[in-house]
This record gives sequence, C-alpha cells and structure tokens, in this order.
Amino acid sequence: MSKSVLILGAGFVVKPTVQVLSDAGISVTVACRTQSSAEKLCGGIKNTKPISLDVTDSKALDDQVSKHDLVVSLIPYTFHADVIKSAIRTKTNVVTTSYVSPAMQALEEDVKKAGITVMNEIGLDPGVDHLYAIKMIDEVHAKGGKIKSFLSYCGGLPAPEASDNPLGYKFSWSPRGVLLAARNDGKFWQDGKIVQVPGPELMKSAKPYFIYPGYAFVAYANRDSSVYKERYDIPEAETVVRGSLRYQGWPEFIQCIVDMGMLSDEKKSFLEKPIPWREATQQILAASSSTEKDLSLAINSKTNFSSTDEKNRILAGLKWIGMFSEDEMIEPRGTPLDVLCATLEKKMMYGPGERDLVMLQHRFEIEIDGKTEVRTSTLVENGDPNGYSAMAKLGKEERAILSPSPVFGMPRIDCYLPIVGVPCGVAVKQVLNGTIAEKGILWPGHKSICDPLMKELKEQYGIECIEKIIA
Repeated sequence: MSKSVLILGAGFVVKPTVQVLSDAGISVTVACRTQSSAEKLCGGIKNTKPISLDVTDSKALDDQVSKHDLVVSLIPYTFHADVIKSAIRTKTNVVTTSYVSPAMQALEEDVKKAGITVMNEIGLDPGVDHLYAIKMIDEVHAKGGKIKSFLSYCGGLPAPEASDNPLGYKFSWSPRGVLLAARNDGKFWQDGKIVQVPGPELMKSAKPYFIYPGYAFVAYANRDSSVYKERYDIPEAETVVRGSLRYQGWPEFIQCIVDMGMLSDEKKSFLEKPIPWREATQQILAASSSTEKDLSLAINSKTNFSSTDEKNRILAGLKWIGMFSEDEMIEPRGTPLDVLCATLEKKMMYGPGERDLVMLQHRFEIEIDGKTEVRTSTLVENGDPNGYSAMAKLGKEERAILSPSPVFGMPRIDCYLPIVGVPCGVAVKQVLNGTIAEKGILWPGHKSICDPLMKELKEQYGIECIEKIIA
C-alpha cells in the first residue's frame, strides 16, 4: 500500500520536495493557505493533490494530518509546535527543515509517548552541513584524534556572472530576513575563549575567506556558534565558528546602511506616504537638505570609510538603489527597513536565465597520530536556469530568518529557504520506510541517522561534500 504525505507550505523549497516524493511513488497532498498556490506547486507533478488549509484551525489541521502517514512542515517555524501537537494527537510522523526551537523541544516527552518520529534540521544549512561535520568528527575521534578548530561557512549567492549590482547579492524571497541578520550579535569560540561581536559591529568583523581562487569571498560569524562545541561533541576544540559567506564588498556596504539607520524597524510617520527617496533619506539621516551633496555629507558623518575609493563605491551604490533620487518614490511601508526592502525587492531579484550558487565548506584543524592536519569538506552547487535554483534543490533556506533557536543558536541566514528540497524529501522517505525509526525530537546528530542520509543523497542525487587534506 502506497504511503501518503501532507506538505504544509507555499515556498519554492516545496516543489523539489514534492518531486522527490512523487518520483518515489508517494502520494503527496500540498496544503497552502490559498488553493491557487497549492495548485501551482502541484502543476505537472504526478501523485499530487492541492488543497487549501488554514493551519491555525486545529480541527481542520487534525483532519488533514490524520489522513496521512507523515506531515512535512515547511511553513514559518512559529507554527511548527502546533503542527507537532496535531501530529501527537493523530500519531503521525513529522519532518521539518528548521532548527529545533525550545517550543518544539518541550514536546519531546509527548512525542515519545505518541510513538512518533519528528525529524528536523534536514535541508542544506541546517542539514547537509550537519551530516558532513558529524562524519569527519566521528572518523577523527574513532582514530584517537582531536578536533582543535572547526570553521563552517555557507552562502547562498548569485553565480559570479549574476552578481552584477553594488551589493553582489540577489534575492529570491523577501530581503527582510537577510538584512535583519546584519543586526544580530555573533558569538563563537576562538582560541579557547568565547568571543562576542555586537550586532552593530558584525559587518566590521568580516574577513576575506579563501576557498577557491576563482571566488572572492568574505566570511563572518552568524548568531551563536558556541553551542556547537557541545552539540557536535568536540569539547577539545579551541575554535568553533559557523558563519556566512558573501562576496567582497558586501560587509562594507551593509555596515554603511546600518550606520545610516536604514535597518531600523521603528515606525516613522513620514514613511507612511509616497515621497521621493531623497526626502526619505534626508529625514532618516536628519540631513540639512535633500541635495546629493548634503546627503553624502550626512552619511560621511555617520560611518567610516576605509578609503576614498571605498566611499565613492558605496555612495555610487546608494545612488543606484535610489536613495538620492527626486524621481524615484518610496513604497510607503512605515519603517526604514521595510521601505528599503520594498526597493531591493524590485532591483535585486534574479532575472530570467540567471543562476544562483551555494557554497558550503567545513575546515577542520586536527591532531592525529602525533601530527597536525587541515581537512576540508566542501559542497558547491550551481542552480539550473531552466530548472531548480541551487538553494531550492538543497533546501538552503535563507531562513535563519524564520527559525530562531535560543537553544541551538540561529541558522545562517543565507542558507534557509531554497536548499531544503532534496534532503528534506530523502529524510521523508527514510522515515516512511523505517530507516529513520527512532522516536522523539530528532536532528542529524549521530551516525545512525547521518550515514543513510549521506548515502542516498550521494548515490541518487549527487549531493555530497568533497573531503580533502590540504595541509
């Protein structure tokens, strides 16, 4: 008898998941708030059924969950606990791509009593990153070695030829979460000590990061990495950092925007109506006038530029956004952050035929057999202009935005919405066929879960991290 799965969500990470399950002969019901959204996601895929569902209606949710063998929650993390409660009532297994939040972890005992599996953190980041971190750490420990340093950086970016704007970045979803991440504190282990970077200083901490000569990356810590010393069972590690990758030029540009107050989510009455961008910029900066000269002087008083060339580059970028324009009108969204997002949504979206890129690398400094080694574990995935984006395929959700976890830190923003699809679909199959059979609130944190997932992702979908000894 064929299995059936209910998928909750309308994001573009849903479709690769649906495709994986459909190809395996699994019946899939896609539930969105609107019937039209569900129909669009099911279009052209066999074994699918679109429905409209309000997940805040617990009776309706229970009714649908009870009809299926498993429910996949790809909706914002704030709803996951309610979905799990429904699954407990109906004794239905669950898969999510999100970090385990305190609200989800609190349901562990009830989940076990219901005899169900709730599998989480299985996209790209989080997901594939866990698989290959655990693999290398287990192998080193099994040989009596020690992990002295663990660096893990991930980025969902436009392919180099598509990084053709002043920020070197593009969006497939709302920019809000990505920009908000620039205000977050960073926390990590460095040389045996906890380092904390205040949000306003985060972009200043970014440094060039070498992976391949053809890419000009910079890297910076994202949220709280310190918990991974315990989570990955590497108490011997003196340095533990998980962070984000961007192209060079991004940190300085974003730092300027932060210093200007453009990421404030405080309501401003003058942003409640359409006005020229330069007038909005003048009032946000409290500049003496809205001329380009006075706006530039006001910006110069609020931020520090490393050089005249850097200043000219960033001011030209702000002009490109429209901040000095008399003709370009803001979209009245009430706050500097949301007004900026509205403009970036129009100017920094992917165009037809443009590719995205996902880059993930772990870097391990290891002591083993009386010597020191540096090993890397790297995944590079390019999007298909005529198919899925790299992030949609891998389930990389720029979603750190959506799933905060005071217990385990935050996902890295650049890895949230898109790269979840295939790893998520594989996890669903393995829960259904009993490969993942443990009951409770799970994540890819040990060999029994990681090994089968890595094997299927590599053999059937070509998704793997390439491991090398580089020093």
